[in-house]
Amino acid sequence: MLAGAIPSIVQVLRAGSMEARENAAATLFSLSLLDENKIIIGASGAIPALVELLQNGSSRGKKDAATALFNLCIYLGNKGRAVRAGIISALLKMLTDSRNCMVDEALTILSVLASNQEAKAAIVKASTIPVLIDLLRTGLPRNKENAAAILLSLCKRDTENLACISRLGAVIPLTVLAKNGTERAKRKATSLLELLRKLQQL
Repeated sequence: MLAGAIPSIVQVLRAGSMEARENAAATLFSLSLLDENKIIIGASGAIPALVELLQNGSSRGKKDAATALFNLCIYLGNKGRAVRAGIISALLKMLTDSRNCMVDEALTILSVLASNQEAKAAIVKASTIPVLIDLLRTGLPRNKENAAAILLSLCKRDTENLACISRLGAVIPLTVLAKNGTERAKRKATSLLELLRKLQQL
């Protein structure tokens, strides 16, 4: 029943008041928990409107847009839509704006996108790698973990990106993370260090 309302909800998301747009984003998040709805919502043009809310919404609107986009981008077919809607530059801005308290959300969405070839190319093109390496040095434990996971996705089967993180000094923060990070961070950092070692042997 609610799935049939998706076009109307997207219309509100595009053209409603800020409060109505926040509510529309929150509703789309709830609906996107069902896999078949991820496809319908993505095809309905919701993603560009959610990216717009992520960039220019109220703080609640941004949070609602971020949770909806995270869910929608789990579905492979929506990753490219999100990239074409400009999500990478929106996320990068969230990572580099010191007043932004949504670094965690931005990294979580990036980690879902980074497995997709189109998204991977856009992430690298937007000069996100130096920002991720900075987060390895200075981020909160969960941010470091997500930054390492994204870097690993970008560097798997990609010697150019691997050489880039080596040049930018990733080895020291990765070595620290492999010893002192969360369990997941240790695994990701160790895998990246292993790839870097192999690169030096080529």
